Amino acid sequence: MARAPALSVIIPAWNEAEWLPRTLTAVQNALSGLDRSSEIIVVDNASTDTTPQIAQRAGCRVVFEPERRISRARNAGAEAANGGYLLFVDADTWPDRDLLQATLTALDSGQVCGGGAPVDFDHLNHRIYRWGARTWNTLSARLGLAAGCYVFSTREAFAAVGGFSERVYAGEEVFLSRALRRWGRTHGQHVEILDTPVLTSGRKADWFNPTRHLLVVLQVLLFPWSLRSRRLSWFWYTRPRRP
Repeated sequence: MARAPALSVIIPAWNEAEWLPRTLTAVQNALSGLDRSSEIIVVDNASTDTTPQIAQRAGCRVVFEPERRISRARNAGAEAANGGYLLFVDADTWPDRDLLQATLTALDSGQVCGGGAPVDFDHLNHRIYRWGARTWNTLSARLGLAAGCYVFSTREAFAAVGGFSERVYAGEEVFLSRALRRWGRTHGQHVEILDTPVLTSGRKADWFNPTRHLLVVLQVLLFPWSLRSRRLSWFWYTRPRRP
């Protein structure tokens, strides 16, 4: 009987045919340098492009989640995963070997139940975005909040807190981080934001202007209940139409 993998990398994806190949290459290259068994699961979140075919050709397991809700896609991947450690990576994010090794080292310590990494964008076309990224990384480290593009957890802790909240359409990584912190305090563990950054796409800075980004931040801060509405969470589910 084959041994269960130590690490399950879960990649939720909706119409990511353009970006997924680079992410899968980055993840596979990073995993190849680690002395640890692993698996890659791509969650096809009702894509209408070739996302699932790309994942299959790359040798990944593909799980289908019909409801377009990010938390449901992440949880579907976790439910199908066999690893003792769970790592959630966005389809436009490119972790390297050093980051994966740091992640495994933290989880192996027995003192860390989950965490994330500082975010390094491949490009940001406005100083407001660069300031926002620095601000987030500072708050993330101080408050123990993982950025959604790179979230890790032990299976035990993830299951104990019920996974990602499916009551919200966005911000699920923040709710998970807080739940893991509470669970960790009662089990002698903590949430850790690593020192090694993860590289991710700054494409939303191309899609939406600074004013829209600012309005979204204010909306979440002033009306956090709005994350329970698909319509009010448009920022996470909208992409510009191609000409």
